[in-house]
Amino acid sequence: MKCGIVGLPNVGKSTLFNCLSNAKAQSANFPFCTIEPNIGMVSVPDYRLEKLEELVKPERVVPATVEIVDIAGLVKGASKGEGLGNQFLGNIRECNAIIHVLRCFENDNITHVDGSVDPIRDKETIDVELQLKDMETLEKRLDKQKKAAKSGNKAELVGVILLERLKEHLEEGNSVRSFERNEEAAEFLKDCQFLTDKPILYLCNVDEASAKEGNAWVNKVKEAVRSEEAEVIYLAVATEADIAELETYEERQIFLEDLGLEEAGINVVIRGAYELLDLQTYFTAGQKEVRAWTIKKGFTAPQAAGVIHTDFEKGFIRAEVIKYRDYVAYGSETAVKEAGKLSVEGKDYIVQDGDIMHFRFNV
Repeated sequence: MKCGIVGLPNVGKSTLFNCLSNAKAQSANFPFCTIEPNIGMVSVPDYRLEKLEELVKPERVVPATVEIVDIAGLVKGASKGEGLGNQFLGNIRECNAIIHVLRCFENDNITHVDGSVDPIRDKETIDVELQLKDMETLEKRLDKQKKAAKSGNKAELVGVILLERLKEHLEEGNSVRSFERNEEAAEFLKDCQFLTDKPILYLCNVDEASAKEGNAWVNKVKEAVRSEEAEVIYLAVATEADIAELETYEERQIFLEDLGLEEAGINVVIRGAYELLDLQTYFTAGQKEVRAWTIKKGFTAPQAAGVIHTDFEKGFIRAEVIKYRDYVAYGSETAVKEAGKLSVEGKDYIVQDGDIMHFRFNV
């Protein structure tokens, strides 16, 4: 599951990526500094994992991870191949969700490709390029659908009607994600892989003075995306980069306190990406290892077991489940069992975020 960072050149994408992954991607004050996408595996901050480590005292702790991709800056004309546009758009297509970085700060030392700071205009530039590419994809699919519908197949005819409705929606300057659809239509459109149908998180890159409260540009962005029901967060990316360079936890906390922040904003971004990808966490806890496992929301117990090993899913018998709050309240697995708080679940059990699980299987 990949989450791609997109935006115009020079808005702070690579600096953000470096903060997230410590991969030290090249960051410079000129367009197209990033050409090949940088990819990093990012650990998901989770206070529950720290608490379980404290209680269990395992030999090692393994956090959940999410894959972040730093995609080169898009420019006007990308949908027609400008600025290596086709390559960039292809990189976006491979991602499951998007973090769209918008510049919401003034700095005369950092050039802007359009000569001035205007996050709403920048957002529209990216939107238009992605929508144009989606229109191209849609027209190809519609042409194919119409040919298939000539046989009189009702399902193919429904597909034609749906795509023609969506075409009107795109022509009005809207993204696919704001297109109303039922469950059947959603499944059909998912197969089309439209770029503007991907879940999106808008990240406003602000200056240090705006790190705690945001600024007027952030408010304008929130207003502009209201119809999309997308989350908007703000972050002083350059400041986060400075924090990340500090060697000790204590030094980082002092820096954050001076800014009036409770935690590094980068943690909020990572959790936002995790949520955007529709992911959640369950835990396994033992003396050898306490581990956070990443699953899609809605996974059944056998599917969750399969993330550990396919044999666990194939030979699934049952799952022993402890709720995180019960584990913390009673302090150990033994105490939870004695209190009758351990439940035994079968194949239909839907795993909940934070469940602590032990699987029984036979292959």
